This record gives sequence, C-alpha cells and structure tokens, in this order.
Amino acid sequence: MDEFTHAESIHVDADPRAVWDVVSDVTRTGEWSPICARCEWDPGDGPHVGAHFTGYNVKPDREWETRSEVVAAETGRVFRWSVNGGRVFWGFEMVPDGEGTRLTETWEFPPEGREFFRQRYGEAADTEIAIRQADARAGIPETLAAVKRVVEG
Repeated sequence: MDEFTHAESIHVDADPRAVWDVVSDVTRTGEWSPICARCEWDPGDGPHVGAHFTGYNVKPDREWETRSEVVAAETGRVFRWSVNGGRVFWGFEMVPDGEGTRLTETWEFPPEGREFFRQRYGEAADTEIAIRQADARAGIPETLAAVKRVVEG
C-alpha cells in the first residue's frame, strides 16, 4: 500500500454470498457509509460489470454527486466500481473465513484522479487530496463495522 491506496478487513459472521448481496446493493449504501448518503442505479441497472449508478454524498461543509461504473462483480467474491471515469476506485472483496467471511474494503486514488484535482483546485490541490486520503482512512473502518452490523442483523 502507498499513500494513495488503502484497505482494511473485518470478519463478518455470514457466508460470502450473503455479504456480497448486501454490499453490491448500492441502494443500501446510506446504511453504512459515513459520507455517501444514498446511491441510485441507472434505470434497469444492477450489480453487474458496466452498470452505472449515482452517489449522493454529504459532509458538513459540502454536498456533491458522483457517477460510478461497476468494474468488477463476481458474486460472493468482489464488487468494485470506478468513480467519475476512473478518478477513484472503491471496492469490496470477500473470502471465506472459517464459518464466515473476511470482508475487505479497498480505495485507490490513481494518478489520473490526482491530476484532475491539480487541474481543478490548483494551489489548493494538495490540501484537497489530503482531505480525500483522510476521509478514506477514517471511513473504511467505520464502513466495515456498519456493514458487519447490517449483515449480521
């Protein structure tokens, strides 16, 4: 891992398919995400490669929308999406772990995303990038704990 990628894992007392069924239903994202209040699939889309959805994000200082495309969707194994044309990638990976699942959430902020920030924010880009890094590092464990609560019910 480097400063532009982050991943953490948690054990969930459910089989990988049950975990995948929850995390791949983006309409439920508001139940576990500390920033994304809700997501909506494009009409007719769902958890498959090439599907698109819109995310509605809220922080105390701002609100914004994102457009995402599912880039990996293997039932019971992985659900990953690209945000705003590859500027950021998020995902969940599931592997059997005893009688449950080890759920890993991943975040990647590739060079294309950082370059977009440099063009958009100019001299403030480093500050804006640092905010996104901090949000990911703080949000991933919070998200994983909430997904665990939702799945285990």
